[in-house]
This record gives sequence, structure tokens and C-alpha cells, in this order.
Amino acid sequence: MTTSPKPDPSPRAAGGLVVAVDGPSSSGKSTVGAEAARRLRYRFCDTGLLYRAVAWLALERGIAPADVPALLPLAAEVVLVADARGRLRHVEADGRDVTHEVRGADVDRAVSDYSKVPELRAALVPRQRDLAGEGGIIMAGRDIGTVILPDADVKIYLSASAEERARRRAVQRGTVDETEADRILDELRRRDSIDSSRETAPLRIASDAVVIRTDGNSFEQTVGAVVQAIRAAEGAARVR
Repeated sequence: MTTSPKPDPSPRAAGGLVVAVDGPSSSGKSTVGAEAARRLRYRFCDTGLLYRAVAWLALERGIAPADVPALLPLAAEVVLVADARGRLRHVEADGRDVTHEVRGADVDRAVSDYSKVPELRAALVPRQRDLAGEGGIIMAGRDIGTVILPDADVKIYLSASAEERARRRAVQRGTVDETEADRILDELRRRDSIDSSRETAPLRIASDAVVIRTDGNSFEQTVGAVVQAIRAAEGAARVR
């Protein structure tokens, strides 16, 4: 079962650029990308939700990453749901909204093991490319500019230290316990290692990407830098 994003009511989105935003876990891709899309009246897609949804569904059904024949059909069961602006920020699986569940700690620990399965990544590539086909979209992930949309009009890589990303994740979860905070940091480092070393679509910076390091940045500063990069590309496209 698949679905198409609802049409964005914005006239800008229909003729807008295709923007790839990549970066490691908890680098701010989703929140920054969504806010930049709102300001630019672009659609937004967090592709990580697809992998999180499959991982959540697999955990629910007791399917291991190595059980590829049982894992692959799950890719067709997860659905990204668009809001009124065309932002694909919600996910349905197993017939219900599981947006909250797919962001849980269990999925955090397991998602890299599922997302590194080559067959699963291959199954999700065409769905992601179809979403970008209309233009006027910011698509966030880990291999958007290098694999999914290598011809994207704009490629942005959000970078942040593991310590900064762990701090953000702890704040997001409301964690104050130091032991739990240390575990979050260990999980992020483990995930970075898996994402960067996997054979299929490893996390890396596209050669033509704009790199924005977010350590010490406020949310507003990072969003502003992303919007500025996209507007500069829009301006360059108009004069060509």
C-alpha cells in the first residue's frame, strides 16, 4: 500500500527546486528542514520516517534485519501522510498513526540495523524519488544528495558533533539522568559508525553540498542558513 503526497496549495512549490538535506542522526535535518520548507512554501519529506516505520513494524512482528524475505513486504505497508502544506511529517503503519512510536528509544537502537539492509534500501528508493518528482520539496535523510537525488538543485549537509547531538536528543526526551544521557551518546556514536561504514549508501557528504555546522547555533540561525542557501540557488536559477 502506498500513497501520494497531497498537492501543496502554494504556487511557489509547484515550480520550486528539489533540495536534499543530509546529515547524521539528531543533526536537526527534520526540524530545520520542515521549518525551512514552511518559510519557502515548499513540501517537506523526512525520509528517515520510512526506515523508522519499517523498523518499528519489524520489531512489533518479531522480524530480524537478517530475515530479508519477511522484512521486504513491510516497505509497502508504511505510508507517509501529508498535512495541508504537503509536508510528509506523519507516518502510518499497521493501519494506524505511529508517528510517536517510530521516534521511540527502541527504534533509535534498531533502525540502523534495518536501514543498512541493501534490499530494503533499494525497495524504498523509487518511492522517495517519486515524491521529489514535482519539485518544490525539501527532502531530508542520510543519502539524499548522494544516492536518492544525486541531481538535486541544492544539496545541504547539516553537521554537528556527537556530543551536541546527544544533548539535543536528551533534551527532546526530557532526560536528566546522566547514565541515560551517556547511553544516548553511545547509541549515536554506534549509529554514526553503522551509517558511515555500511556498504550500501553510506552516510557521506556530497562533493557539491553546502556544509552547515550547527554546533553552537540556535535553531533560528541554522534555519536561516538553510533558507539562505536555497534562496541563493533560486536566484541563480532565475538568471540562467
